Amino acid sequence: MRKILSALALGFLAAPTLAADMKAGLWEIKTIKQVVDGQDMQAQMQAMQKQLAALPAAQRKQMEAMMANQGVGMSGGAMRICISEDAARRNAPVIDPEDRCQPRKLTRSGNTVRFELDCMMDGRATQGKGESTFSGNSVHSRMDMTTTGPDGRHTMQTESQMSYLGPDCKGLAPVGGKAKTK
Repeated sequence: MRKILSALALGFLAAPTLAADMKAGLWEIKTIKQVVDGQDMQAQMQAMQKQLAALPAAQRKQMEAMMANQGVGMSGGAMRICISEDAARRNAPVIDPEDRCQPRKLTRSGNTVRFELDCMMDGRATQGKGESTFSGNSVHSRMDMTTTGPDGRHTMQTESQMSYLGPDCKGLAPVGGKAKTK
C-alpha cells in the first residue's frame, strides 16, 4: 500500500495544476508522458491502478477515502482533483495538494504561465521548471524537475492534460484553500 501512495504522490507532483484563470470545481488530469530517471513510467502507473482496483473492496474504499481527503481521486486511469475557490483565484500553479511548495518565479504571456520551483518537502529538495497553457476548459502542462533526498537524485519529465468536469467535486476535498460552496 505504501508503494501505491508513493507512486500517487509522485504522479500528482508531476501534474501541476494551473490555477490562473481556472474554475473552482472538479478537474480530471490525464498524464500524457512521465519519465523518471530516463524510464517511462506509464506502464508502472497502469499497473499501480490495476493493483488499486484489485484490492479487496474494504481496503480499496479505505484507500479511495484517504486519497479523497487529500483532494485526489482516480477514474479510468486519470486522476481527479478538486480546485478550491482560493486556488482558482491565484495566479500560480498548485504544485502539491497541501500547498507546501509554491513557485519561486512566475511569468505569464497570454494564456501560458511559466514557473520555476525550489522546495523542500518530506526531506527532499525539489527543483524544476514548467509551463501550463490554458485554453477554455482545459490546461496542458509540461514540467522538468529534479529531486534529491535520502534515496539519491532523481530526474522527472512529465506532460499532462487537465479538463474541467464541473463545479461539483463529488466528495473530493478541495486543494489550495477553502472549499467551493454550492
